Amino acid sequence: MASSALPHRISEGSPQKMRVAVGCGIGATIETYDFIGFGTAAALYFGQAFFPESDPLSASLLSFATLGIGFAVRPLGGIIAGHLGDRIGRKPVLVASLLLMGVATVLIGCLPTYETVGVLAPVLLVAVRVVQGLAFGAEWGGAILMTFEHAPGRKKGLYTGITQAGFPVGLLLANVAFLFSAPLPGTWAWRVPFLLSAVLIVVGILIRLKIDESPEFEELKESGQRAKNPLWEVVRDDWRNVLRAFCLRIAETAGYAVSVTFMLSYLKMGDEPLVSGSVSLFALTAAAAVGIAATTLWGHASDSFGRRPIYVLGCVITVLWGVPLFLTVNTGVAALVVAAFVVSYAICQNSLAGVQGAWFSELFDARTRTAGVSLAYQISAVVSGFTPLIATALYAGTGWVGPAVLFSAYGLLGLVAAVVTRETWGPAQRRNVLVQKEKAVV
Repeated sequence: MASSALPHRISEGSPQKMRVAVGCGIGATIETYDFIGFGTAAALYFGQAFFPESDPLSASLLSFATLGIGFAVRPLGGIIAGHLGDRIGRKPVLVASLLLMGVATVLIGCLPTYETVGVLAPVLLVAVRVVQGLAFGAEWGGAILMTFEHAPGRKKGLYTGITQAGFPVGLLLANVAFLFSAPLPGTWAWRVPFLLSAVLIVVGILIRLKIDESPEFEELKESGQRAKNPLWEVVRDDWRNVLRAFCLRIAETAGYAVSVTFMLSYLKMGDEPLVSGSVSLFALTAAAAVGIAATTLWGHASDSFGRRPIYVLGCVITVLWGVPLFLTVNTGVAALVVAAFVVSYAICQNSLAGVQGAWFSELFDARTRTAGVSLAYQISAVVSGFTPLIATALYAGTGWVGPAVLFSAYGLLGLVAAVVTRETWGPAQRRNVLVQKEKAVV
C-alpha cells in the first residue's frame, strides 16, 4: 500500500510547510557541516595528526577506517530514532540528534593529537566519531519526514528537495571553513572548523524548537493507531521496501564516498599531488554551491516526471561516469578537476538525493515510516562509510581503475533497484489525484 494516502495527496499541506522545509533543511545543514567536515579532515589532516608513524598510504587507510566507524554506527542511531519517531514524535528526535551532534563535533576540535598523548589520540577520535554517527543516523529520517508530512500532496518532491538541499549547504559551509582555515598554523587548520560549529548548533536548536509536530503523526496519536513496535512491524511486513531503498541509497552515498571523499585523498596520494589542497577544496566548494539548487530542482522534477525516471537517469550517468571521472582528474588541470567534482556531485549524487526524500517516504506507511526510512537509509551508510577504505585498497592494488569500476558498480546497483521499485508518484498517480479532486469538488 502506498504510504501517501489520497487525502494527503489532495491537500495543500500545513500552513507551516515552507517553514518546516527550511527549518529542517537548516538543521540538515548544521549536521552535514559537522559530519562531512570530519570526512574532509580525514582526507586532508587526520592521517598525519593521529597516525603519524604510518606511511602515507597506511595513514590514509587508518584515517578512512575511523571515518567508516561513524557510518557503521549510523544504523543504530537510525533504529533508535526510527522507533522513537514513530512512538513519541518526529520533533523530539530532531532536536536531540542536533544537540548530540553538536557536542561531539566541538569535542573533535578540542582533541589532543598523537604527538601530544600518543595512542590515546586515535582512541578519543574514534569515541567522538561514534557519537557523531549515532546523531547523524537519527537526523535524516526525522528531518525528511517532518517536511514530507507537512508538504502539499503534489509537491512533496519539491519540499523534501528543499530539505535535502541543506546537505550541500552544509557541505559548502564546511569546505569554505576548511578553505579559509587552511593557512592557519599547525592543528588550527582543522580545529577551527569544528569549533565554529558551536555557533551553528545554537541557531539550529532555536529553529527546530519552533517547528510544529508532523500533522500525520498527530492524527495517528489522536486515533490511537501508533505502532507499538515500529521496527519489528516494518521488518516483518515491509522488508522488501527496506531492501529496495537500501540499494537505491547505496548508489548515491557510496558513489559520493568514491567521487568526493576518496577523491580528495586520491588527488594527493602520488609522489606529486595532481593538484594542490586548496584546488581540491575549491572544487568541492564549487560543487556544493551548484548542488544547493540542483538538489531542489531534481526533487521538483520528480513531481512532474515521476520518482523512478529521475532516479534511473542519475544511475545511468553514474555508471557511465566512472572511468571518465578519473581520466579527467588525472590531467591535473585545475579547471577540469573542478568540473569533475561538479558533475559527480550536482548530477550523479544530487539527482538521486533530490528524489529520495519523497520516494522513500512514499514507500512506507505512516505508522512505521520513520523506522522504515531510517533503517534503509542508515544501513546503507555502513557500506558507504567503508567505501573510501575499499577504494584506497583497490587503488593500492590496481591503480585508479579499481575505484573507477567501484563507482560505476554502485551506479549499476542503484539502476537495478530503481527498475524493480514501484513508482509512487508518476503520471498515473497524478491523474488519479486529479480525478479524485474533481469528484471531491462535485
